[in-house]
Amino acid sequence: MSSSAGIKWAVAASIAAVEALKDQGIARWNYPIRCVHQHLKNNMRSYSQAKKLSANSSALVSKKIRDEKLKKSEESLRTVMYLSCWGTN
Repeated sequence: MSSSAGIKWAVAASIAAVEALKDQGIARWNYPIRCVHQHLKNNMRSYSQAKKLSANSSALVSKKIRDEKLKKSEESLRTVMYLSCWGTN
């Protein structure tokens, strides 16, 4: 019997706490919080989309770096070839 009495007290305390919070105005925050959550859910990209976008942009950056290195090495080779063919012997 004592366990059921303890449960009754716990339920009564829980209900009292909820009612007290309602009286203090906590329930007024439910609507704005739900609105913000719904807005974020509708307008934000999902994590997988953001990750995919990030992977694509990093691939573009690495391609640009690779292209620049290739251009520098070609220019260096061109300079060496010019000097070896037309430079002083």
